[in-house]
Amino acid sequence: MRIATWNVNSITARLPRLLAWLESSGTDVLCIQETKCAQDAFPFDELRELGYEAAVNATGRWNGVALLSRVGLEDVVSGLPGGPDYDGAQEPRAISATCGGARLWSVYVPNGREVGHDHYAYKLRWLEALRDAVAADAGAERPFAVLGDFNIAPTDEDVFDPAVFEGATHVTPAERAALAALRDLGLSDVVPRPLKYDRPYTYWDYRQLSFPKNKGMRIDLVYGNAPFGEAFKDAYVDREERKGKGASDHAPVVVDLEI
Repeated sequence: MRIATWNVNSITARLPRLLAWLESSGTDVLCIQETKCAQDAFPFDELRELGYEAAVNATGRWNGVALLSRVGLEDVVSGLPGGPDYDGAQEPRAISATCGGARLWSVYVPNGREVGHDHYAYKLRWLEALRDAVAADAGAERPFAVLGDFNIAPTDEDVFDPAVFEGATHVTPAERAALAALRDLGLSDVVPRPLKYDRPYTYWDYRQLSFPKNKGMRIDLVYGNAPFGEAFKDAYVDREERKGKGASDHAPVVVDLEI
């Protein structure tokens, strides 16, 4: 089974590329982040024509997550149980379902904006709630993974220049400790490094020619339990999908499992 995660940065803007990529990549399950559309504007019909069911947690212009599957979509949970509010509302940042024998979460972790900002404190609370919410699934005997845009680079090797990010979000000890807390549940970062190149970044800013200069970050992650790791065959970051007109600022991360 081929599973992928991709922050599309607006499914409306990226729809032609998304449909073409699904056809060419052979992906069975895709975890999407930043749909940036209301639920009733989601392209269910277009995806159904390609054989994909969709479970969506989206409310409008910002955020939004989804799961697309052509191998089944059962026991859907929309939202993060016990998750914190921001500005008095639950943001649409998590959705989970069972797809073809694996339990999967698609997550879009809050950005944090800047250290000391209310959004940074919210990010840490959200990650704590995520750990609590996935604890039972992490210890299950079936393959389980949390996939998505974590807005955290796990190590200094996951950013193009650690000095550039000094004092900024995405690399702070508190954020990295939150990832370590997830790993303590028995989860691991299943995408090996290096892949087919030294620095398999997944995100490059649109500004300052960041992609041509490979000034990127690895913040789109796949954290799986032991059965997920045992089923792991291969993985890659589809850098080609970051190229050209109309690309997202993130590339898909693809994982193949023997299930």
